[in-house]
Amino acid sequence: MSLQPVAIGAGQGSQVYLSEKKEQDPPYVPVPENYRVLNGNKPNLETYMYYAKIQRDREALSARNDAEGSRWGNLISRSFKRQEYDNRSVQISPPSENGGGSIVTAGEYRAASGALRTATWGSVFYLITTDILGPYSTPWAFQQVGYGPGVACFFVFGIMAAYSGFLLWWMFLKLDSERYPVRSFGDLGQRIYGSWFRHVCNILQSLQLVINVGIIILQNGQGLSQMAHFKLCFSVCNVDRKSLYLDEHPCLDHDNGLCANSPPNYTAVTGGDTGPVITQAINLQPFQTQLEGIMQIVFSYGGAMIFIEFMAEMRRPMDFWKAMAVSQIFIFIVYMFFGLFVYSYQGQYVINPANQGISTYGLQTATNAISLTAGLIAGALYGNIGVKVIYNNIFVELFGFPQLTATWGKYYFAISVIVYWSIAFVIGSAIPQFSNLSSLVAAVCIFQFSYTFPPFMILGYCMQVDATKGDGEFDVNNPDAHRVDTWRDLSRWKRAFFTKQAFFHVWNFLLTLACLSCAALSAYAAIESIQAAFSSSGSASSFGCKSPLDNSG
Repeated sequence: MSLQPVAIGAGQGSQVYLSEKKEQDPPYVPVPENYRVLNGNKPNLETYMYYAKIQRDREALSARNDAEGSRWGNLISRSFKRQEYDNRSVQISPPSENGGGSIVTAGEYRAASGALRTATWGSVFYLITTDILGPYSTPWAFQQVGYGPGVACFFVFGIMAAYSGFLLWWMFLKLDSERYPVRSFGDLGQRIYGSWFRHVCNILQSLQLVINVGIIILQNGQGLSQMAHFKLCFSVCNVDRKSLYLDEHPCLDHDNGLCANSPPNYTAVTGGDTGPVITQAINLQPFQTQLEGIMQIVFSYGGAMIFIEFMAEMRRPMDFWKAMAVSQIFIFIVYMFFGLFVYSYQGQYVINPANQGISTYGLQTATNAISLTAGLIAGALYGNIGVKVIYNNIFVELFGFPQLTATWGKYYFAISVIVYWSIAFVIGSAIPQFSNLSSLVAAVCIFQFSYTFPPFMILGYCMQVDATKGDGEFDVNNPDAHRVDTWRDLSRWKRAFFTKQAFFHVWNFLLTLACLSCAALSAYAAIESIQAAFSSSGSASSFGCKSPLDNSG
């Protein structure tokens, strides 16, 4: 079997992807990240699908082999096959000044690549349910809409979030391969709609991350101001606790008990005036206010932005549906129960986040201390990730900044860290309105990744696949030769839309429009609420010393 050495230029990076070339189990050929086919274009959808099928077949074979691993005969047989496979090698030339190359066997590459993808569906389930800000906002959501609409929205948004997660999982399996790996939401979007959609995803993802940091700075600043009896300037509290959210879900049971044994925080809501707790089946108030409550439910299901990253880390991405399904059920049951429980005890006096609605100072301080400590531990980790996402996806791709491995790239990154945290502080201190700010980021960013983009992407994917049914036989060595027409021809559009899946296309098209409309209305409602809050007397001002929870006058 002939082996072809492939040189990688010094400017292309040292990471390569090995894939297969013969009809069933071809030899690996290293391909740089910026690989283009002979005509200078990037690989088309059919090429991605071709190698993705090879990858999925290999994973399915690996799963069957693992299931039979207890049989000695199969174990010995696989050992001989693996040894035969390991003897094949390819020549790669990593970037270096002297142009020296190295020998990497296919077996070594398989082992190295597989070692990087070790996540199981159980670990992914844990990450999905702990990377979401949702539980402490759900009581406030029920306070805004009432029991009936709250439960209904939790159910409907849960079903649609599961549908979106299934779509993302399906498209990932169809387009990801070892040769052309999908690593982020933007990568998946680019393979369907091109670079423009990748940039949209990256910008929204970066915006969501930095605003989320600002929200957590605001949350922890409120907690610290409560611990200091509002004697410390609120802006100073934000500076002192610039940190991020870590898993607080194990404390939900404790918070339920604390809410049941502590009266509501009247001072934060009415300035100290007490009254009976009132709960409602349906809270009849302006639609704008109800939308803000619904956006808190969107926060609970807001993990789709990183679903692709989770699948990229899994040894068997085909198992992702298990993690996604169990996590959606967990969020629906546990998060909703927590919201219903707290709302039933605090009614119209619910505070967002819920743990700051406990009036007993000792219990309130305990929950705030847990939140602040967890934030300090997570601050360095999540801050580093957020800055890297913005630097790599925005600065490097759009503005041509040097890579992080370059000397000047490290300098720029260090400056970016300072700017990143400064922007997050400005967001949290300039808009000291936790509910309104979280509703805004949910409408502008989270809603798109969880509900708008997945049906929009599956629409484009399925239409392109249907359009290929009138083309000739696909040849991976000449990937564009099989096409009989282009998207400039009406015939290709007819094949793409008027198929047996036409109803599915219409459904996803209408769903995309509905999601865009809902997101736009919710964003408008959040902006109007922010403006109204600043106009009202007694509310916290931008960069002020008064805490948003101090309504004592």
